[in-house]
Amino acid sequence: MNEQKLKSLFAEALGIEETQVTDELAYNMIPEWDSVAHMALVAEIDDQFDIMLDTDDVLDLSSFAKAKEILKKYDIKFE
Repeated sequence: MNEQKLKSLFAEALGIEETQVTDELAYNMIPEWDSVAHMALVAEIDDQFDIMLDTDDVLDLSSFAKAKEILKKYDIKFE
């Protein structure tokens, strides 16, 4: 459930299809994921999961897989 939520959030924030959101999706791998989109993505993650990512986590958020890893630190569960 949270993985689908995160996937939808990535797709919306980056303006891409959900099918493009895989564990391999990484920052700057696609033109849509630039620094501006990255900050929009971080804001959406904060809002949708009701958390506040630390600065280190914002900088470390370099892929979809890494996003899941980071969110686990905030007690967001992925199956």
